[in-house]
Amino acid sequence: MSDLATNLEQLEQYLEPVRNHGISHFINGRRVESTDNATFEATTPIDNSAFCAVARGTAQDIDIAAKCAAEAFPDWAATSGAKRREILHAIADAIVARAEEIALLESYDSGQPLRFMKKAPLRAAENFRFFADRALDAQNGLSMPTASHMNYTVRQPIGPVGIITPWNTPFMLSSWKIAPALAAGCTIVHKPAEWSPVTASLMAEIMFDAGLPAGVANTVHGFGEEAGVALTKHKAIKAIAFIGESSTGSKIMAQGAETLKRVHFELGGKNPVIIFDDADLDRAIDAAVFMIYSLNGERCTSSSRVLIQRNIYAEVVEKITARAKAVKVGHPLDSTTELGPLIHPRHLEKVKSYFQSAPAEGARVAAGGKQVEGEGNYVEPTLFADANQTMRIANEEVFGPVLTAIPFDSEEEALEIANAVDYGLTGYVWTGDMARGLRMAHSLEAGMIWVNSENVRHLPTPFGGMKASGIGRDGGDYSFEFYMEQKNIALAMGAHAIPKLGITGK
Repeated sequence: MSDLATNLEQLEQYLEPVRNHGISHFINGRRVESTDNATFEATTPIDNSAFCAVARGTAQDIDIAAKCAAEAFPDWAATSGAKRREILHAIADAIVARAEEIALLESYDSGQPLRFMKKAPLRAAENFRFFADRALDAQNGLSMPTASHMNYTVRQPIGPVGIITPWNTPFMLSSWKIAPALAAGCTIVHKPAEWSPVTASLMAEIMFDAGLPAGVANTVHGFGEEAGVALTKHKAIKAIAFIGESSTGSKIMAQGAETLKRVHFELGGKNPVIIFDDADLDRAIDAAVFMIYSLNGERCTSSSRVLIQRNIYAEVVEKITARAKAVKVGHPLDSTTELGPLIHPRHLEKVKSYFQSAPAEGARVAAGGKQVEGEGNYVEPTLFADANQTMRIANEEVFGPVLTAIPFDSEEEALEIANAVDYGLTGYVWTGDMARGLRMAHSLEAGMIWVNSENVRHLPTPFGGMKASGIGRDGGDYSFEFYMEQKNIALAMGAHAIPKLGITGK
């Protein structure tokens, strides 16, 4: 039996209960249907066929979930850090135990190749373990004495929070928001993306079965304009953590303004990888190809623009072209597949629109530029060469396996091109001159810079962007800055002088 056949056979065991029972909300520790019994269909991008019904959440469902989260908050906030650590580690253990199930279902649901999805549950478990170990110190603050007062700070969980997560690698990205919120002592209402809803239900059940009290984590499926809007406007929800498009982030900010919600946004990117002529070209090309064609190019940190010094431009473009043409496109459950189908027909049409606009604006199609014939949302790995910063492909987030190559002459020109976009999430610099690497890193308008490396995450470091790429940072204590309130407490150390008013004759 082939690798694909084996994986499909295993998938059927996990998919059968999903097909038979559908996907429900998870509120107050149990599966529930929408109050109006409305549903929508979950489809696989492999052939766009529907495979199960999903509960379609309404404002009433969000209201029920938010009130449950609010009711559960005092007890969960008062739970010791040691107990929260124990529960979060139990969640991580359960994720590892079900890693195969999560990977196969998510690959089928999202179109992401199994070679990457096999690692996603393990990364999610690592996120839970990381924040589990920080739960003990989550409330810790600072001591800041003066001559007359002892000032000290404490951190307290902000309250029930709304978490809205995207459709690309949804299980792992959900853990990146949910784990620190729970470690901080917050309760949550999670609204997953409607294009990849399956593993969000697994996450909810895993957390409850691992010992998370009822009402602490609630999941409501549905559409952004219905369930999402209701969540961002709900009075009981004190903050919104969102991963997704920049335009959606601005809408959420406006929706939450009336209730003065705190917001944390991880938004889009149009990230440059800058290759100088003194770089290790083989490593730079490996990194550039990996960061645009892995995960179907559907990643906010993708290196979607490659800026190449002119005297090596032809050589690098030729090598990337060969690599792009060799990327294996295929069924996502085939372990040899490197590029699977895009998430949804609507997203497919967006990506295809650049196949028309790029040549019309003067770019050269060096590789790809076409939809793959047959069923599903497959496109060829694409490289547009000889582009400039006036083109759509150089400014807009494609969010697909589409790389734009732009030549530059000097360090100053590379910096100008790199910063000439609305986004500022990541930047990648390849050079043998560390002084230049540091100059570029300090001058690039992005929240995260890697020098001579692809995106290699270290969990304690801040993750987030500038400009239209986001507000706030994830990672380590940076996450707690969002999910917790800082409180200062001042204790007088003696009889300091207090100004007197209203005393006759004084």
